[in-house]
Amino acid sequence: MQSDEVEEQGNDRDFVASLEKGLLVIEAFDASRPRLTLSDVAKLTGITRAAARRYLLTLAKLNYADFDGRYFSLSPRILRLGYAYLSSASLSTRVQPFLEQISEATGESSSAAILDGDDIVYVARSATRRIMSIGLGVGSRLPAYCTSLGRAILAYQSEDMIEAYLRRVRLEARTPKTIIDKTELRNVLKATRDQGFAIVNEELEFGLRSIAVPVIQKSGQVTIALNLSAQAGRVSADDMRERFLPSLTAASESLRYLL
Repeated sequence: MQSDEVEEQGNDRDFVASLEKGLLVIEAFDASRPRLTLSDVAKLTGITRAAARRYLLTLAKLNYADFDGRYFSLSPRILRLGYAYLSSASLSTRVQPFLEQISEATGESSSAAILDGDDIVYVARSATRRIMSIGLGVGSRLPAYCTSLGRAILAYQSEDMIEAYLRRVRLEARTPKTIIDKTELRNVLKATRDQGFAIVNEELEFGLRSIAVPVIQKSGQVTIALNLSAQAGRVSADDMRERFLPSLTAASESLRYLL
């Protein structure tokens, strides 16, 4: 029995450690890291080079990855994994028309995202223009702490969940305006819940402002949020509240009965 398989014999016999590592290898690739060497993957995932090599070559043999002799990259076949979720859960289909209505009414890009671990994952998007240096689409991930979508969801979680998140998350400055003090972030989340929306002012990227609202489901839970993003030079924070919040709130209220 190989070492990866032996790890499965820990406290939880239903947990497959080798599958966990294989998924970590896949998640090592993203928009900023489309091509990685074996050493890159080992470093990013924290697994040994020997294990990383096995996982990468297995992905390549199954046509989920390409290998040119030095660099590995994900192949289009990997989209099957994401589309399996999107097709089985019609969340994006239900949300998309509302985002398009918001963008049509405001002339700005709108998005919907869910919380996945410590990141938000975009499940639907209506882009009127590219306003970020990185391209965003369905499946894109961003840190929850410095995004309006992330804060709008986090603010409505239980106190225990928020405290656990704050204990484990590492707050890194994306710009000089990024909140990296955990006490301050805790206060921002409380204010977000009190006022019912989150505004992020150039904390994720220079020149970008965004406003987000939670979709409070009939059960009282919040698992998804909606936002609008705009260039800071064109739209002030006050403008975002006055011009965009009504459209977001109306869409949120309508969606709560459809989710």
